[in-house]
Parts: sequence; C-alpha cells; structure tokens
Amino acid sequence: MRRLLMLALVALGAAACEKTPSTPPPEEGQMQPVINPHASSVTPLPDPELQDGRVGRSPRRITVNQLARSIEVAVGRPWTGLEGVATSLGRPDYALINQESTEPNLVFAKFLEDGAREVCLAQAAAEVKLTDPAQRVLSRTLPTGAVSDLRKLSDTQVRDMLGYLSTRFWGAPLQGEELTRWAGFFTQAATRAETIQKRDQALAAVCIALMTDSRFLTY
Repeated sequence: MRRLLMLALVALGAAACEKTPSTPPPEEGQMQPVINPHASSVTPLPDPELQDGRVGRSPRRITVNQLARSIEVAVGRPWTGLEGVATSLGRPDYALINQESTEPNLVFAKFLEDGAREVCLAQAAAEVKLTDPAQRVLSRTLPTGAVSDLRKLSDTQVRDMLGYLSTRFWGAPLQGEELTRWAGFFTQAATRAETIQKRDQALAAVCIALMTDSRFLTY
C-alpha cells in the first residue's frame, strides 16, 4: 500500500513538472521586462483634428519679454510703456515673486489693449504719409504712393492685406469665412475713418484686433 502511494506521488510530481516549465536564469547583462502598472489606465492622446491641430497640452501665454519682441517685429515699433506695467503683466519682481506668471487674466488683457492702442495708432499715423510700401508694415500690400481712400480698395486688395497681416501677427493667414468676416470689419472701419477724416484709424483698428487676439499671445 505504501509503495502504491509513493508511485502516485512521483507520477503527480512528474506531471506538474511537465506543465510548468522552469524559467532559465537571466544571463549576465540581461534585463528583465517590467510590467507597466498603469498600462490599463493610460488615456490616449486626443485627435489633433478636434483641437485645432494641437496634441497634448493647451496653448500657453507668451512671457513679457516675448510680448515686447513680438510687438516690435509684428507692428514695426516697440511698446514704449511696456516696462512700466511689466510686473502687472506677470514679470517677477524677485522680491516677492520669483516665477513669471503666464496665466491669462483681465489685468493682462486691459494693459495689452492699452498698449495695442498706443502702438497701432502711432504706426498707422506714420504709415499714411509714407509712399514706399517697403517702408510700411500695416499697409505693406497697398499700392505705391500715399495711402488713399481705403473704401476704394477692391475685395482682393483687402483680402491680400488681411492675409499678409494675419500671417505677420499670428504665423498663419486668415481663410474662408473668418477672412470674409475680417474683410467686412475692415470695410466698416474704413468707412468710419473717412467719415471722421482720420484715415489711419482704419489700419489701426485692424492692428489692435490682431494684437489682442489670443493667437498673438499664445503658443
């Protein structure tokens, strides 16, 4: 009886060995794979087509130094009053605040609108007197000679100007229905500017709108 029991145990052990093959010891320098504990909870990245071509993070606001440089490049002149409000715009003072704030807020929007008016009005007023398009920025695409009645521009000329300016300010041209809306906005601004005999304000209005748009402030 005892002998039969021993044979049964040996048979069970042999069967277990056949079903569970032994894992060979790792060789020198061989790394063992590590199972990712979060594999089942990883959220896939969103479709870029659903968020204007972006993947991952949301847009971030530019810093004060980046804003100063962007205005000078886009408009053609610096914002002279920027340094006076730099702390309010988010620049650290390194006394109480050591890290720059790039969060959009109402204070930033208010000061930026004031700066846009200052810079755009000055640039537009200077440009209407210039006859060489190469010396102009806001009216670069308009014909040679002093800037005349902007109400007489053709639809193609208006769209070309807006396409150039939006690319200069945002890095991408206005297109489709949005371009049509901006063309309508410029036409209204040009009509009002001629009514009050301040032609430069039509160019300034477009400049202010482009500079205060989120596409100028984020990346």
